[in-house]
Amino acid sequence: MSKKNTSLQKNKKEVWYKLDLSAIVYPTLQRKDFSSVYRLSVVLKEEIRPELLQKALDMSLPRFPTYKVAIRKGVFWRYLEPNNRPGPFVAPDIKNPCMPMPFRANNRYLLRVYYYGRRISLEAHHCLGDGTGGMCLLQTITAVYLGLLGHPIKPSGLVLDIQESPDPEELEDAYMRYANARVRPPRPGEKTYRVKGTKEPFYTLNIIDGIMSVREVMAVAGKYNATLTEYLNAVLLYALLKKQEEDLRQGIREYIFPLKPKPVKIAMPVNLRRFFPSKTLRNFITMVYPSIDPRLGDYTFEEIVTQVHHYMKYYINEKFMRGDITTNAATQQNPVIRVVPLFIKDFVVRTFYTKVQDKNSSAGLTNMGALKVPEDMKPYIERFDIYMGQPFSSRTNCAIISFEDTLTINFASSIMETDVERNFFRKLVRDGIHVKIESNRDTKL
Repeated sequence: MSKKNTSLQKNKKEVWYKLDLSAIVYPTLQRKDFSSVYRLSVVLKEEIRPELLQKALDMSLPRFPTYKVAIRKGVFWRYLEPNNRPGPFVAPDIKNPCMPMPFRANNRYLLRVYYYGRRISLEAHHCLGDGTGGMCLLQTITAVYLGLLGHPIKPSGLVLDIQESPDPEELEDAYMRYANARVRPPRPGEKTYRVKGTKEPFYTLNIIDGIMSVREVMAVAGKYNATLTEYLNAVLLYALLKKQEEDLRQGIREYIFPLKPKPVKIAMPVNLRRFFPSKTLRNFITMVYPSIDPRLGDYTFEEIVTQVHHYMKYYINEKFMRGDITTNAATQQNPVIRVVPLFIKDFVVRTFYTKVQDKNSSAGLTNMGALKVPEDMKPYIERFDIYMGQPFSSRTNCAIISFEDTLTINFASSIMETDVERNFFRKLVRDGIHVKIESNRDTKL
């Protein structure tokens, strides 16, 4: 072996990646019954051939070095190191997706690939990247798979060329490039309404999907002078308010002192790539919190839509987003905190999240928007799905994605009751939207 080759191997072994600004939190919250795992799926028009899917995964994953990793623990921080163990291996799908992902299992890989019928599903731990990075990996695997079937796909958009070396910008922690606002806006900390429900048995995740026409939803949103995202946020706030009203009526019957209403708030991630140029495949999102405070009075649905519309216009812009990034980065950049041992950091972050951050929203909602694929890939795809995964506490999460004229709204919850989902989809139907419901459980909406 030449000295040059020996040097290259040595350098390759020394490659490791700091967790990005968002990823730092996710391993800290890890517990036996919870992992920050999300799922992305694509439904094709032909049955999946597992042996070719495995080959496509093996061919594609080396192009994504920050996904072909294992997580390690240092004295002060966790980090990601290259994982050259066998795997990951494709497997038949399971009934309850987004199961906890122990860091030592699965040959230490932090992603899974499943197949069922015509569906390919990718599950990834959030410390690897956000939905955009995960979707890039899924689309690339799918394109390579179609190529193996005899349908060559020309790389473009989120489909990367697996023969090319990764762009260094794909691997960066983009937060740190833009954490340069002059001020650090404070964090809102008011407690919000929390959905009450019966906790499901260990490892059970309830899924309810609503499939509808993009054109129909946009037409209805237009009647309220709102965008599709604003309208669906308003519908979820409406559903949560209805659920709180039911809880309050139940409280009046059960308690001497009636319960009081609380603000209803949605935690919604925003893709920062919309505002700050970056090719990163790692996490690059921040959170906004559209809300309604019923203590101020009763709201009509039209008033809810108006409130959401103005909230989005006011907060979702480059100035506020940069300030939010700077606030988030301040802790990591603090020289004193940097040298605090990891176990102390874990304790502080876990306590803050459990006592404050997790109580700052009533539900989660993410919207990946309208997905684009290469033109020669479109004929083979029916739709996409996205699931936010197991909630940290007993509540429901909602995820939205569209492809061509198919819009899918995917709810995932760890409680038996479906009151919020029922209120949500019934409102859509009352507004004239045709909805097809699919679920991994027997339920009536």
